[in-house]
Amino acid sequence: MKRQVKEHSNIMKRQEGKIDHELYCKYTRVWIPDPEDVWRAAEIIKDYKEGEPILHLKLEDESLLEYRIGPKDNPLPFLRNPDILVGENDLTALSYLHEPAVLHNLKVRFLEPNHIYTYCGIVLVAINPYDQLQIYGEEVINAYSGQNMGDMDPHIFAVAEEAYKQMARDERNQSIIVSGESGAGKTVSAKYAMRFFATVGGSANDTNVEEKVLASSPIMEAIGNAKTTRNDNSSRFGKYIQIGFDRRYHIIGANMRTYLLEKSRVVFQAEDERNYHIFYQLCASASFPEFKDLALTSAEDFIFTSQGENIFIEGVNDAEDFKKTKEAFTLLGVKESNQSSIFRIIASILHLGNVEICSERDGDSCHISRNDPHLTHFCRLLGVELEQMEHWLCHRKLVTTSETYVKNMSRKQAANARDALAKHIYAHMFDWIVEHVNKSLHTSSKQHSFIGVLDIYGFETFEINSFEQFCINYANEKLQQQFNQHVFKLEQEEYMKEQIPWTLIDFYDNQPCIDLIEAKLGILDLLDEECKVPKGTDQNWCQKLYDRLSSSVHFQKPRMSNISFIIIHFADKVEYQCDCFLEKNRDTVYEEHINILKASKFQLVADLFQDTNKDGSSSTSSSSKSSRINVRSAKPTPKVPNKEHRKTVGHQFRSSLQLLMETLNATTPHYVRCIKPNDEKEAFSFDSRRAVQQLRACGVLETIRISAAGYPSRWTYPDFFNRYRVLMKKSDMTVGDKKLVCRNLLETLVKDPDKFQFGKTKIFFRAGQVAYLEKLRADKFRSACIKIQKTVRRWLQMVRYKKIRKSAITLQRFGRGYMARRYAERLRLTRAAVICQKQYRMVRERTAYLRVRQAVVTIQAFTRGMFTRRIFQEFLLHHKAMIIQKHVRGWLTRRKFKVARNAAITIQCAYRRMRAKRELKQLKIEARSAQHLKKLNTGMENKIVQLQRKMDDQTKDLKTQNEQLVVAKVSLGSEVNKLQKELETMRSRQGDGSQLTSLKDELEKLRAELQEAHAHRKKLEEEHSNEKMRFEQRVEELERENSLLKSEKEKMNQRILHHSKSTEDQESSASQSVGRVQAELDEERQRYQNLLREFSRLEQRYDNLQEAKFQPGHRRNNSTQSSLESDSNYPSISTSEVGDTDDAIQLVEEMGVEKAAMDIGVFMKLQKRVRELEQERKRLQVNLEKMEDQSQRKGIEPKTTSEQENADLAYNSLKRQELESENKKLKNDLNELRKAIADRASKNSSSNELQDGYNLLLGQLKAANEELDVRKEEVLILRSQIVTAAQQKEKETTNHIETNNLPEWINSKKPIDKEEALRSYHGICESKKLLEAQLQSQARKHEDELEAFRTQIELLRDDIEKKQEMLNHTMSLSPEAQVEYSVQQEITRLTNDNLDLKELVEKLEKNERKLKKQLRIYMKKVQELEVSVTAAASQSTTAKPEMTRQVTVQRREKDFEGMLEYYKEDEALLVKTLITDMKPHAVSATVPCLPAYILFMCIRHADYINDDQKVHSLLTSTINAIKKVLKKNNDDFEMTSFWLANTSRLLHCLKQYSGDEAFMTQNTAKQNEHCLKNFDLAEYRQVLSDLSIQIYQQLVKVAEHVMQPMIVSAMLESESIPSLAGVKPMGYRNRSSSMDKDEEGPGSYTLEALIRQLGQFHGVMGEHGLDPEIAGQVIRQLFYSINAVTLNNLLLRKDVCSWSTGMQLRYNISQMEEWLRGKNLHQSGAVINMEPVIQAAQLLQVKKKTSQDAEAICSLCTALTMQQIVKILNLYTPLNEFEERVTVSFIRNIQNRLQERNDVPMLLVDTKHTFPVLFPYTPSALSLETLHIPANLSLHFLTRV
Repeated sequence: MKRQVKEHSNIMKRQEGKIDHELYCKYTRVWIPDPEDVWRAAEIIKDYKEGEPILHLKLEDESLLEYRIGPKDNPLPFLRNPDILVGENDLTALSYLHEPAVLHNLKVRFLEPNHIYTYCGIVLVAINPYDQLQIYGEEVINAYSGQNMGDMDPHIFAVAEEAYKQMARDERNQSIIVSGESGAGKTVSAKYAMRFFATVGGSANDTNVEEKVLASSPIMEAIGNAKTTRNDNSSRFGKYIQIGFDRRYHIIGANMRTYLLEKSRVVFQAEDERNYHIFYQLCASASFPEFKDLALTSAEDFIFTSQGENIFIEGVNDAEDFKKTKEAFTLLGVKESNQSSIFRIIASILHLGNVEICSERDGDSCHISRNDPHLTHFCRLLGVELEQMEHWLCHRKLVTTSETYVKNMSRKQAANARDALAKHIYAHMFDWIVEHVNKSLHTSSKQHSFIGVLDIYGFETFEINSFEQFCINYANEKLQQQFNQHVFKLEQEEYMKEQIPWTLIDFYDNQPCIDLIEAKLGILDLLDEECKVPKGTDQNWCQKLYDRLSSSVHFQKPRMSNISFIIIHFADKVEYQCDCFLEKNRDTVYEEHINILKASKFQLVADLFQDTNKDGSSSTSSSSKSSRINVRSAKPTPKVPNKEHRKTVGHQFRSSLQLLMETLNATTPHYVRCIKPNDEKEAFSFDSRRAVQQLRACGVLETIRISAAGYPSRWTYPDFFNRYRVLMKKSDMTVGDKKLVCRNLLETLVKDPDKFQFGKTKIFFRAGQVAYLEKLRADKFRSACIKIQKTVRRWLQMVRYKKIRKSAITLQRFGRGYMARRYAERLRLTRAAVICQKQYRMVRERTAYLRVRQAVVTIQAFTRGMFTRRIFQEFLLHHKAMIIQKHVRGWLTRRKFKVARNAAITIQCAYRRMRAKRELKQLKIEARSAQHLKKLNTGMENKIVQLQRKMDDQTKDLKTQNEQLVVAKVSLGSEVNKLQKELETMRSRQGDGSQLTSLKDELEKLRAELQEAHAHRKKLEEEHSNEKMRFEQRVEELERENSLLKSEKEKMNQRILHHSKSTEDQESSASQSVGRVQAELDEERQRYQNLLREFSRLEQRYDNLQEAKFQPGHRRNNSTQSSLESDSNYPSISTSEVGDTDDAIQLVEEMGVEKAAMDIGVFMKLQKRVRELEQERKRLQVNLEKMEDQSQRKGIEPKTTSEQENADLAYNSLKRQELESENKKLKNDLNELRKAIADRASKNSSSNELQDGYNLLLGQLKAANEELDVRKEEVLILRSQIVTAAQQKEKETTNHIETNNLPEWINSKKPIDKEEALRSYHGICESKKLLEAQLQSQARKHEDELEAFRTQIELLRDDIEKKQEMLNHTMSLSPEAQVEYSVQQEITRLTNDNLDLKELVEKLEKNERKLKKQLRIYMKKVQELEVSVTAAASQSTTAKPEMTRQVTVQRREKDFEGMLEYYKEDEALLVKTLITDMKPHAVSATVPCLPAYILFMCIRHADYINDDQKVHSLLTSTINAIKKVLKKNNDDFEMTSFWLANTSRLLHCLKQYSGDEAFMTQNTAKQNEHCLKNFDLAEYRQVLSDLSIQIYQQLVKVAEHVMQPMIVSAMLESESIPSLAGVKPMGYRNRSSSMDKDEEGPGSYTLEALIRQLGQFHGVMGEHGLDPEIAGQVIRQLFYSINAVTLNNLLLRKDVCSWSTGMQLRYNISQMEEWLRGKNLHQSGAVINMEPVIQAAQLLQVKKKTSQDAEAICSLCTALTMQQIVKILNLYTPLNEFEERVTVSFIRNIQNRLQERNDVPMLLVDTKHTFPVLFPYTPSALSLETLHIPANLSLHFLTRV
C-alpha cells in the first residue's frame, strides 16, 4: 500500500508541471483525499495563485477547509469534470482522467441508473450488482448483435459481439479475458458471453453444439465451484474455453482447459464456507431411489462437508441444481452407468472422510475399527478389498535396495494420507469429467477460427496466504504484463494511424516481479530444488529465499516472522506463509493406495488410476525423501522413475501458464474486469475503498494513466465543429474547409501548441483541454443568456407596471360604485321593513280566524260521515249475503248436472272405442291377407266404381231413413204428450183422498228445510266472519307489502339513477371487453400462424437434411405417392365421397363456434343428427348394393335375343326414372305427414287424441300407398309393352327391308303373335315380382315409420311430463322469479324450435343436392348409353372414343365459357411455364395475378369433365412448385410479393366460384354460371390459406431484413432537423476499430431513404395486385419492426437519450405518418404500433422536476412499461450544462406511481413478434371468358373451352 501511495504521489508530481494554475479559480470543483471515502468533493471559494501554501475550499456539507499545498507532500488537488460528463459510458471520454474521476463515474452509474457496465478504453468494467437484472434476455442479444461496440451502452454482449465481428472480419482468433476477485462475477460474465456466442453463432446442423457448450457450465460449477466468505458460487479453478467456428462462423465444437483446481477444499473448509457444490447436491438427493445404495444422509453428518458449519446457501436449492447437473450430463452424452459411477466416487469420498482412525498407546501407530461402516461403504462403492484398504491406511511400505518392510504410521500421518487419497481421487475424477466434456464438445469438422473465454481467478490476498494464492497471483502478474503490453500497443497504433508525433510513454512494467518468481533460481526453482532434498523443510526453503532473493526490489522479509516472505505485486504487497508449500508442491499420495484402486472391480474407478505414473499430479519418487525412504512397488527391482513423474505442481502450473500466454498472444484479447462493490453482498451498495483497491489491482487505473499520459481526448473534425462553433466568428463560418476552421479556432483559443495535435481525421487534446473549451463555451452561452434575460426582464417589468396601473383605476371605479349602491340599498331596506311589518300583522290575525273556522267545519264533516258510513255498512252486509246465497245455489245445481253429463259421455266413448277397435282389428286382418292383396291388384278400378255407386246408394238410403226418423219422432212426440196429459188427470183423480196427508208431509219437509236453512245461514255467517277476518289480515299484509314496495321503489329509483351514472363506465368496460375478445382472437390466430411458421421452418430443416443426405445416383419416388403428402394431410376430393356430417358442420358455422360451444344441447343434437345420417347412409348403401345385385343377376340371366336386352334396358331405365320421381314424392308425403302429426301433437295434449290422429294418418298413408302401387304396376306394364311393341315393329321393318320375302313374312306372322303374347306374359310376371318386392319394402318402411311415430309419441309424453313439472316448479316461485323463469324457458323453447327448423331445412337442402348430383350422374350415363347404342348401330369406321369426345366438346362449348383444357402429359410444362420459370416482369403489363386466373380456369375444366385425379394432381403440383420457387428466392421481395398476390387470388377464386351462397353475393349472373359443378375444394382452400400465411411471413421477414440496417440510422442518428443535435466528447469505443468507416454503410441512411424503401415495398405490392388489406398489414408489421428496433436502441444507448433526439424522433415519426396518409394507409393500424416510440420521444422532451411532472408522465406514457420509463429517465443525458439531470428522487416517485400498473416485467420490445394476418375475401369483378392470355407466355398447348 505504501508503494502505491508513493507511486500515486510521483504521478501527481509529474503532472504538476503540466497543471494550468489558472484553472484553480473561484467556483472550480476539485477532489481531495479522504480516509473514509477515498476521495471527497470540494469547491474553491478563493482564486488560487501559484506558490500559495493554502487552498481555500468549501466541502459539500458547507463546511470550510484550508487545504495545504506543498511542492512534495500535497500537490494541487485533482480537478472535477463538468456535470455534463458525469456518468459517461466510457471513462476515457472524461476530460480529466485520474483516479477520483474514474471512481466517481463508476459510483454514479452504479447507484443512480443502476448501470453495472462501463468502458474504460479497451476494458469493460463490470460491477457485481448482487441482484437479478433483466438485461440478459434474447431480445437484448438480438439488439446487440450486429452493432458497433461504441453505438450501444456498455454490456458483456457488446464485448462478445466485438470479438465475434473481429473474428469474422479480420479472420483472427479472439480471446475474452475475464478476471477479478472472488465474488466479483467472473463466472457469470463468462457464462453470458458463451450464451451470446451460442445464440448468435448457432450450429448450422442439428448437432446442437451450442446447447452442449452451455450445458457444460452447470457441470463445471457443480464440481469446481464452492461457497466462500466472499462469494456463494466461487470458481475454485481456472478455465479457458475455446469455442470453435467454421468458415460460415457457426459453432462446430469447443474445448476446455482447466488450471490449478483447489484440491485442499475437498478435505478442509474455513468457517462459513462449503465444499464443492456436487457433494451437497448429492446429499440433498440422497432420498432418491437410485441413490439408496450410496448410504448417504444429510451433509451435516459428513466431516468433509460440515467443517464450514453452514451447509446451506440462501436462495439455492441443491436438489434442483442436482437435477440440472444430471440433465447436463445426459445432454453431453455421459452414459447413465458412468453417471452412477461418478456419484459413487463422490459418495465414497464423503465416507472416506468419516473413517475414524484410532491411535495406539505408543502414539507411533494407529488402527481402524473393523466395524467402521464408512470404511465398508467406501470399499463397497469403489469396489476394492476392505482388508487391504484398512491395512494400508494405517501402514506404509518402505523399499530399499536390499529389503522391503512395512512401517506403522501415527494417527496424524494416517489422517494426512487419508486426506491426500481423497484429494487425489477427486482430482482424477475432475480431470476425467473435463476430458469427457471435451470429447462431447469435440467435432470432426475442420475448425476455421475460435474465440476463447478465460475465466480465471483474480488477485487474492488474505490474512493467511499459502501456495494456492501464490500461484493465483503469479498468474495475474503474467496476465497484467500481457494487458499492459496490449494497451501500449493499441495506443501506439492509434497515434501512428493519425500521424501524430509519437513520444515514448512510461508505463509500469512488472517483468522484474515475474522474474523473481519464474526466473532461474527464482522462487519456483528454489521450491522445486527443496522438494528434491531428502530432508527438505519449509523453514529451510524460506531461509534459502532470504539468502538468495533479498536483493530483489520486489522481495521483502517480514520483521516479525522467519517462516514467511513478502512479494510486492503490481496490485499490492502480499505476505505468504511457508507452511505446507513443499507438501502442496509435491502433491504426495502413497502408491499402495493407488494400487488398491487400480484393482477395483468397477471399470471407471480402475481407469481413473491406470495412468497414474504418467500424470503430473501423481506421487513422485522424491515425495518421501524427507525420511530417506523411496516409495516403490512390491517388485524386488525398483522402477526407473519417469521424467514426467518428477514434475511438481509448480512446474506444471508454470508450463500450463506459459501455454496459456502463448495462446493469448496469438489472439486478439478483449478484457472484462469484474469489480466487487462490497463485502456484505448487498444489492447496489458501493464501498469506495474496496472498489479503488480492485481498480488498482486489475489494471484499470493503469489504462487510464497510459491514456492520460498522451492525448486522451479526441474529437473528429465535424463533431468539434458542431460542438464549438458558438466560439467562432461569423467570418469563420463562411469557410468551406472545416479542418481549417477548427485549426484557426484552436490556435486562437489555446496558445500552447503542445496542448493539442491535428491528426488526419481527429483532433487530439491533452488532459483538461476539453474541460477548458467547455468552460469557454459555457461562458459564451452564459453571456448570451444574460443578454436575453436582461431584455426579457425589462419587458416583463413594463408589462407588470401597465397591469398594476390599469388595476388601480379599475379598483377605484368599482369602489365608488360600491359605496353608492350600498347607500341606495339602505334606503330600500328601510321602506321594505315598514311594509313587511304591516303585512305580517294582517296575516297573523287572519290566520287565527281561519284556523278556528276550519276546526269547526272539520268536526261537522267527520260527524256526518261517521253516521252515513254506519248505514252504508249495514246495507252492504245484507247485499253481500244475498249474492253469496245466489251463487252457492247455482254452483250446486251446475255441479250436479256436469257430473251426470260427464258420466254419460264416458259411457258413450267407451262403447264407441270398443266398437272401433273391433272394426280396426278386422280391417287389419283383411288388409294383411293375400286374397285382399289380390283383390286390390285385380280390378281395382271397377271396384272403386262399384264402391262409389254403393256409397251413393247408401247416401240416398240414409237420407230417406233420416226423413222417416223425423216423421216417426214427431208422431212419437205427440203420443207422449197425450200420455202425459192422461197421467195428470189420473193423478188428480186419485189425489183428492190423500191430499191432507200429503200436505202434512209437505209441511214437515218445509220445516226440515227451514231448519237446514237456519243452520246453513249460521254456517255462512261464521264463514263470512272468518273470511272478513282473513280479508282484514290480508289488507294489513297488503299495506305492509305496499310500504315495502314503496321502499323498494325508492331503492330502485336510486339504483336507476346510479345505473344511469354508471352507463358510461359500463360502455367503457364493454369496449374493453370487446378489445379483450379481439385480442384473444388475434392471439389465437397468431398462435395458429406461429404453428404454420414452425411447420415451414421444420419443413425447411427437413429439406436441408434431405439435401445433406443425398447421395449420387438416380432415385425414383413411388408413383402412387403424392408429393402433397409431404406438405399436407389433405386427401383428394371425389363425388363418391359425401360427408355425413355436413349439416352439423354447417349448423355450427351458422351459429358460430362460440355459441355452439356454449350450448351443450346443440352439440347433443348435432351428435344425434350425425348418428341418424350415418344410419341413413348405411341404409341407402344397402339398398344400392341390393339394386346392383339385382341388376347383376338380371345381367347373368341368359338373353336369347338382342331384342330382350334392349327391352330390359329400356324397362330398367324407365323403372329407375319412375323410382326416382316416386321416391321424391314419397319423401315429400312423409315430411307432410310428420309435420301434420307434430302440429296435432302440439295442439292436443291427450294421448288418446294423439293415438286417434295417428291411426287416421296411418290409414290415409296406407291407402295412398296402395293406390300408388297399383298405378306403378299399371304404368310399368303399359310402358314395357309399348317399348317392346316399338322395338318389335322396328325389327320387323328391318327384316322386311333386308329379306324382301313377303311369303316368309306371312308365314311367320302367327308365331310372332304367340311370341308377343309370351313376352307380354313374362313382362306381367316381372311386374308382379317387382310390385311384390316394392310392397314388402314399403311394408318394412311403414313399420319403421310406425316405430318412429311411437318414439315421437313417447317423446311427446315425456315432454308433457317435463312441462307439468316445470309448471309446478314455476307456480312455487315468486312473481318476479316466475317472470324471469318463464322468459328463460321461452327463449330455450324458441332456440330449440329454431334448431329443429334449421335441421329440417338443412336436411331438405342436402337431399336436394344429393338428388341433383345423382341426376347429373344418371344423365351422363344415359348420354353415354345413347352414344354407345348409336355407335353400335352405325357402320362408320370412326373410333368410338374420338366420336364421344367430339360430341362432348361440342355440347360443353355451347353451354360453358372461361375454361382451359390441357392434356395430362402437359401438366408439368404448365407448372414450369406458369410458376417455376415465371418472372414478375413478364406479366407486368397484363391483368394482375394472371397466373392465378389461368390455373383456376384449368381447374374449372377438370371439374367440368369430373376428373378428380386431374384436379388433385394440378393443385398438388401448383402448391409444391410455389414452395420451391419461394425457397429458391427466399430473399427476393418482388418474387415473394408476386406469389403472395397470386396465391391469395387463387384462393379467392376457389371461394368465389365454389357455389357457396356466402361467397356468391357479389357475383354477376355469368360468374355464377362459372361455379364449380362436381367438386368441393374446401380442404384445398385451407391448404392455400396456410401457404398464403407462410408466404406472408416470408415477405415480412425479407422486408425486415432489408430495413434492419436502416432503422437506427434513419430514426435516431440522421439529422432531419439540421444543427439540432448536440455532440458530446466520445471515448475510446467510439474510435475503436469496430466502427464502420464506410460512407455507404449504415451510418449514411437517412429518413428519406427509409421512407423511400417503404414506398418501394408498397409500390411492388400494388403492382402485383396484392389486396390492399394485406398490403396494409405488411406495412403495419414493418412499422412495428421500426418501433421495436428504434425503442430498443433508445433503451440501450445513453447518447441518444436527450431532448434534441426526442425532437428529431417526433419529427421523423410525423414524416412517416404523412407518408401513411399519402398512401391512404392511416387506417391500417401502423400509427398505433408507433405509439411507444412517440411516447418515448415525448418523455425525452417533457419537464422532469416536480410531482406534477411525474403525474403527467404517468398519464402520458401508457404504452411504455415501468421498466422502460425508468430506463429512459436513467439514461437521459443533458447535452450542455444548462440542462439538469433527472434526480433519483424523481425517478423513485415515478416508480411508486407506476406500481399499480402491474406491467409485464419487460424492458426491450420483442422484435420477432408478428401480428396474425387476415386474408379478407375480395371477389374479382373480372369475367373469365374475357381473359386474354399473352403469346409470350408460350401456353399454346392450352385450349380455350
